[in-house]
Amino acid sequence: MSHDKLTDSVLPDKLYYKIGEVSSISGLPAYVLRFWETEFGRIRPQRSPSGQRLYRKSDVELILKVKHLLHEKKFTIPGAKQYLKDELAQKPTKDAQLSLKELCTELRSIRKMLDEK
Repeated sequence: MSHDKLTDSVLPDKLYYKIGEVSSISGLPAYVLRFWETEFGRIRPQRSPSGQRLYRKSDVELILKVKHLLHEKKFTIPGAKQYLKDELAQKPTKDAQLSLKELCTELRSIRKMLDEK
């Protein structure tokens, strides 16, 4: 089973998750989650007015990915950071994909104008 399929089957469909819920989902103690926030800058839960951490689905997915890298793949924390950094660098962003579509459209219109001459 791929890591993404596992993530989809584990996560309830919610907007925010409290630290206790993330702890139950991930099987990690809350102190580990808090520590990983300091180590992995992309894990940034929001705070409720009372100061409680509120994790987004993307935060929980990243936590599960970090757990997979550290516990199953036996990465070190610096190794996991580098892996995630490299992975992020390889994924085109939605803005980049949109820009490529816009560029293709513009090139087609220029080509069409040149063909008409």
